[in-house]
Amino acid sequence: MARAREAAIQRAIVRALRLALPGTAIIHHSPNERRAGGKAARRAQAILVGMGVCPGWPDLVVLAGGRVVFLEVKAPGGRVSAAQRAFRDAVEDQGHHWALVRSIDDALGALSEAGVRVRARCVRSVPGEAVKGGGA
Repeated sequence: MARAREAAIQRAIVRALRLALPGTAIIHHSPNERRAGGKAARRAQAILVGMGVCPGWPDLVVLAGGRVVFLEVKAPGGRVSAAQRAFRDAVEDQGHHWALVRSIDDALGALSEAGVRVRARCVRSVPGEAVKGGGA
């Protein structure tokens, strides 16, 4: 159930960012890991790792306003894994922005903190809620 809640939050964030960012912005999700399926899934994951899948890769990567921002989406109470912490540290050491987000408001705030201009502000950060226009 927690995964379903996290997925709903992520979809709401993506919808909001598509409205809040300029049309040239790129919002990307890379399915990074297979968690179930036995031997076939482990084999498929090994192939993906060989092709460059990176442990700890965040849920969303946003390229906007000359910035790269990595967003790790978690449901309330969700925790960042050791691989995600290592990824965070590596990208921050390189001068990129990484943020743990649990809502639309968190995502908009993380982008603003990274110097990305957003053209919306969150009124209620509940999945499925509309994002109200306004300057940020």
